[in-house]
Amino acid sequence: MKRIYVGIDISKSTLDFCVNSDEHLSFYKIDNKVNSIQKLLENIAKEYPEAFICMENTGYYNFSLYEVLKEFTFNVYVIDPKHIKRSIGLVRGKNDKVDAERIAVFIERNHQDFECWQPASASVKTIKILLSQRRHKIKQRKGIKQQISDLKAIAFNQATKKLIKINEKNIKEISKHIAQIETLIKKEVDADPYLKKEIKRIKTIPGVGAITAWTIAVKTEGFKRLTNPRKLACFAGVVPFEQQSGSSLKTRPRVSKMADLQLKSVLQMAAMRAVRLKNDLQNYYLRKVEEGKNKMSVLNAVRNKLIHIAMALIKNQSYYKNRLVLS
Repeated sequence: MKRIYVGIDISKSTLDFCVNSDEHLSFYKIDNKVNSIQKLLENIAKEYPEAFICMENTGYYNFSLYEVLKEFTFNVYVIDPKHIKRSIGLVRGKNDKVDAERIAVFIERNHQDFECWQPASASVKTIKILLSQRRHKIKQRKGIKQQISDLKAIAFNQATKKLIKINEKNIKEISKHIAQIETLIKKEVDADPYLKKEIKRIKTIPGVGAITAWTIAVKTEGFKRLTNPRKLACFAGVVPFEQQSGSSLKTRPRVSKMADLQLKSVLQMAAMRAVRLKNDLQNYYLRKVEEGKNKMSVLNAVRNKLIHIAMALIKNQSYYKNRLVLS
């Protein structure tokens, strides 16, 4: 059976394909549209029954590919761009064609180390888009609040005071938009019985609210991938790693900067809420602080525990009970 390795470099408007077959390279550049992708993948499927297709995770720009790939039986891999960049070693220069070739070479060498991509449900895809829009609105609101703060320091006439009122009106409008987006997310969750049940399950954990639960749901593709708590904790950047080399380098274990910052951020807020409530996590936090542990280090351990508890509840199909023994 013929086997090929396909690397895809994704941009907003176009896709660059590199097809590596028996060390022979073929290149194709097509529009990032469903019809164009469908036509090319059908031709590939006819000639090569077994194909390993790899792409970087670029968010929205992947969606047309996802829509078409779910109709085929290819082995598909969606990889963090940082992983590919760090794996190819020292290189000079780049363009879309070269990037596609490097992705094809990467998956040929490393496909056995990764899990195949599985299509997410329509609900998860929609929630992913809505959460992204919510983050954008929150960032926008934060920026306007900073502008108001700066303007108040220099408000010296009617024009600047009027500008402050305009910005305050914008903040109210953006807050309204955020509330509407959250309502849409709730409707999507309610429309998917499985997702609704699992989200309700992890919201029983102290400190875990709707935003944290929704974020965990989309990062795990509806609790279908990264269900191993250790892998999810590494993905979220809450696992400390040792830095040691001979006798010249030895530091305390530290969390890696290679993390999903969105998930890490919501887990931070959840951990801060959890240690303010009366529960086992608060008891754990206070006990470790009394032992002389650094507060931020203990808070990171709480983030790690939140992930382990959430995945345990999903695996055991149970709800959180405030009687867990936390070491």
